[in-house]
Amino acid sequence: MAMEQTFRTQGFSGYSVAFSPFEENFLACATSQHFGIVGNGKLFVLALQPQGMRLIANYDTMDAMYDCAWSEFNHENLVTACGDGSVKLWDMKMPGRPIRSYHEHKREVYGVHWNLVDKTTFLSASWDDTIKLWNPERQQSLATYAEHRNCVYCAVWSPYNVDTFASSGGDTSIKVWDRKAPNSALTILGHTNEVLCIDWNKYNSNILVSGSVDRTACIWDIRNPQRPLSVNRGHTYAIRRVKWSPFSETTFASCGYDMTVRIWDSNNQLEVYDKHTEFVVGLDWSLHVQNLLATCAWDESIRAFVPQSLASRR
Repeated sequence: MAMEQTFRTQGFSGYSVAFSPFEENFLACATSQHFGIVGNGKLFVLALQPQGMRLIANYDTMDAMYDCAWSEFNHENLVTACGDGSVKLWDMKMPGRPIRSYHEHKREVYGVHWNLVDKTTFLSASWDDTIKLWNPERQQSLATYAEHRNCVYCAVWSPYNVDTFASSGGDTSIKVWDRKAPNSALTILGHTNEVLCIDWNKYNSNILVSGSVDRTACIWDIRNPQRPLSVNRGHTYAIRRVKWSPFSETTFASCGYDMTVRIWDSNNQLEVYDKHTEFVVGLDWSLHVQNLLATCAWDESIRAFVPQSLASRR
């Protein structure tokens, strides 16, 4: 693969990117027209090849598309979060229409995440203040979690425990849940503004990272949640997404409305990547290629690259 690859999502602003857990070079990107305010959505599926990114498939929706997640069970299935309150399941063998569309949320769905352990369920997070648990084979949700007091922006499964997930929202809280219980097991209050994103550490089942409108990325130990392990400052506007590296216990990436991507080692900022020209709202690490990072932004571009600060670690 070339050192850095770029793909133009002409007419569509990027919202979320996700590397396939099965195919080494497959990348999906959820996008929206007119910055997701009005207009259609489009899901791009790309292949990263030596000569550059190649379009494999694309799927259209009548409303904005805010997030996407690959199935952990079927290598040709993806789920997307949509602005009309729906969650849609797509099959790459069946172009055109989604194979299922789930309609229970009453407002925009902003996040989706597939269970990494049992691989048969996924979560959706919505601006209607709820999280829903789904089995893709069933039209109705399995459970609804309604403890947040404002928009839920993110709900992410633990990579260790089949029943554990975390969520974050506009009420400034982070919550840790057992999917068998209607109420959260833990609430973390430490940010001073909306918490837009969270992610679990891939090497330590007790560690989370969060990103907020307060411009900080905080690392938490859920065994001692009264204060963060570290408060990482550097972004000058809201942090839109954070992701722990699958290859390092201490490395994570963040991106935000200051148009930058930042690489961190625990509480040390290693690098600022500033090649996007609009809000950077999506990022993901490859599970197959060490330190390969993909990002998407409102500048209608997807970028895939190895950060310079990590190139020597490959």
